[in-house]
Order: sequence, then C-alpha cells, then structure tokens
Amino acid sequence: MKYLSTRGGAPQVGFIDALLQGLAPDGGLYVPAAWPVFSHAQIEAFAGRPYAEVAAALIGAFVGEDIPAEVIAQLCSEAYAGFAHAAVAPLKQLSAGTFLLELFHGPTLAFKDLAMQLLARLYDHALAARGGEMTVVCATSGDTGGAAVTAFARRANVRLVVLFPEGRISEAQRRFITASNAENVRAVAVTGDFDDCQAMVKAMFEDADFVAAVRLTAVNSINFARIAAQTVYYFTAAVALGAPARRMAFSVPTGNFGDAFAGYAASRMGLPIERIVVATNGNDIVARAIEQGRYAREAAIATQSPAMDIQVASNFERLYFESVERMAEETARAFRAFTASGVLHIPPAALERMRGLFTAAAVSEARTARTMLATFNETGELIDPHTAVAVAGARESHLTNPSVPMVCLATAHPAKFSQAVRSAAGVSPPMPPVVAALAAATERVDALDADVEAIKAYIRRFAQS
Repeated sequence: MKYLSTRGGAPQVGFIDALLQGLAPDGGLYVPAAWPVFSHAQIEAFAGRPYAEVAAALIGAFVGEDIPAEVIAQLCSEAYAGFAHAAVAPLKQLSAGTFLLELFHGPTLAFKDLAMQLLARLYDHALAARGGEMTVVCATSGDTGGAAVTAFARRANVRLVVLFPEGRISEAQRRFITASNAENVRAVAVTGDFDDCQAMVKAMFEDADFVAAVRLTAVNSINFARIAAQTVYYFTAAVALGAPARRMAFSVPTGNFGDAFAGYAASRMGLPIERIVVATNGNDIVARAIEQGRYAREAAIATQSPAMDIQVASNFERLYFESVERMAEETARAFRAFTASGVLHIPPAALERMRGLFTAAAVSEARTARTMLATFNETGELIDPHTAVAVAGARESHLTNPSVPMVCLATAHPAKFSQAVRSAAGVSPPMPPVVAALAAATERVDALDADVEAIKAYIRRFAQS
C-alpha cells in the first residue's frame, strides 16, 4: 500500500513513512494511492466479531506489507482491551430508526481514544524497528490533546507537545491534557483559538531544518493513520444494523472534518452509506461549503461544543482532492489560494460529487441546548453538546427513509461538558471516576502566545533536554 500527497509535490511512501511523517513535505495530506475495497461477503463476515478483530482486518488493508498481519492484530487487541464497554463502540437506540453510536468508552471519554490508543502502539512498533526518537506535536480543540497525552505518556521513544487554545476548552478537557506528570509530555496554553494552533503546526512542517532537528511528526487527523482507525466504527455499527444488505446514514458532529472524512473513506472501501450529515455548530465553514460551494474562513466563535470551534477544517483538503478527481495540481492551487485569501470556490462538478454523499446542517446554540433537553425528556439519555449537534443535524436533514437507519455519532461523555449539560437539561451527568480523580490532580502547563517561532524554540529546548 502506497500513499501520495494531495498536492502532488512529494514522492509516494509506504504506511510507516506516512505514519511517522504525519504531513507530507509539500504541505499536502497523505491519502492511499488506491482505496482498499471490501466485498459484501467480507463485510458480512464482520458481523458478531470483536471490535479489535474488525479493526485488524480493516487497518491491515491500509498497512499493507509494512507491518505483519499478526502484529497488527496484537496491536489492535492491546489498544481496545482497556475500553470500559465490551463492544468498544456500542449502539443505543434513541427512537425508531435513530441510534447513538457511543464512542466515549475509552480512557479519556471521547472518540479520539479509538484512534489514539492504536496510533501510540503503531509508533512504538515503528520506532522500535527503525530506532531513534520523535517529537510529536498535537494541536487540539479539546479532545485530541487528552487522548494523545493518555496514549503517549511514558512511551520510550516519543516526546509529546500539546497546543491548546487558552480558555476555549472545558475544564475536564484541559485536565486530561495538563494533569499528566509524565516527563515526555508538555502542555502549552496558546493565546488564540484552535485555528491558530493548527496553523502553527502546519507552519512547523514547512521548516525542513526544524522538522529534521527535532524529528517532528503530528498526530492530529492530518495523520492518515487516524482516519484509517476511525473507519472501523462505521463498519461495526453498520454491520450490527444489517449492512451490507441495508444502506446506512450517519450524522457526524464536525470540526476538523476528520471523523466525517473517515465515513467517506468507509464508503470508498465498500460500506453502503447512503448519506453523511455534516453537522456543525456556529463555526459552520464546512456546512456553508457544501450548501453554497464556497469554502470561506471566518473568525472562530466560542460555543458550548468547543471541540468544533474550528474555521479551517484541515481534512476538507482530502475531500476536495477526491472530488476534483485527484487532480493534485488543482488541489495545491486551491489551498494555496485559500491560505492567502481565506476563500476557496469549489468547482461545480466537484461540489456535485460532494453532495452525492454529504448533506450539511448548521446547528445554533439554542437548538443544541434544546436538543440536549429534548433527548433527556424523551429518552432519559444525557448527551453532550457535540452529540446534540449530531442529533439535531440528523433531524434537520429530513432524511426519513424508514429502511435506512440513522446513526448519530456520540463523540464525548456528557461528564466532559457537565456545565453545558446541566444548563440545558437541568440534570448533572454522572461523574466517572477518572474525571473525579483529575479534579484533584496537579496541573502542569506553560503559556505562550500564538507565535510560531516562540513555539518552535520551546519545542527545540524540550527535544534537546
């Protein structure tokens, strides 16, 4: 299996190189040179199998010959052994034809654990085979950072630096990032928003000398291994509800577009997905792009669903690349122009291809709160504000074919956003022991301005310590 850059200016690489590099040297994002495809018979055979076994089969197709199949199986088994639910990503029915896919049973109570727990083990394997150490940088809008800290803390060959926007994530999210006492982890509160953090990470990769000096890599969803790992729960949920004999619909709360792009990837792999609802909060750049054909950056606003407070969705570049029929020169031109002007006009044929799978729904703050309350009143389920965006988006999409189940991705435990849940539903979510323990833990965090040169100097000092 080979990987190429969306911008066409980097040589093709194998899975391990794509994993360790994170971002391609030309600034593009890695995608498979050809999508692996599973037959209906192969998909049917996933029914009733443990999550880790399905993961090994699917991720193995992306790994190719870089890692032996038996090693992938072992890494998947270890990655998901510690999840609190035996199904790892269980389904729960909300109403006739509508389901929650609970993705918050990992160690940091968020869907990012499903990819990050595996990613850390893939890094261990790759670095043990090749030798040396790497510096992992992670820009987070909340959940990715905590998942990365939990997965990479005390790993022998990895130093981790997490950048998060000061004051724009929940207390529980922050403590998952800052309460580690691992010597190979640093947390940095950045004066700015998530887009500032993400822009600085991309700028670091444009400095080849810096990349080489600290052996830089990234574990945001710009790393394709994250996307590969996230395809798994689309398959397990769909098979549990009757796929491939039945088509499926998914509603995905969307910020950086990685989770939604994983759904696109699953469809390219053969999973019969009729529709993916891209559900955004007020930071609706992706919703506007699909509705209007104009991908235009605006100032990020703070909401009760902070992990989605993003106005530059990095994985949209992957969808654009696929939708312009893999024309790398056009993708490079378009995203250079977007970086310069903040606006990208989607060609009509590409927009039509996007709309063939994706429907957009932008959900207001009031609607998010009403959905948390209504869901609790109607079902007894407390859902966090990100999940509420997905549920509201599913309702607003008006997809009502009774033969097509609608699966709403529940991306975080409500206890991670207890204040928002209590304000909307009038009830405090139960506090898992891990959150209670973090409340008493000592935080360790450094504060820096959104200055890429200052951040690079900080990382150099850490890497050389």
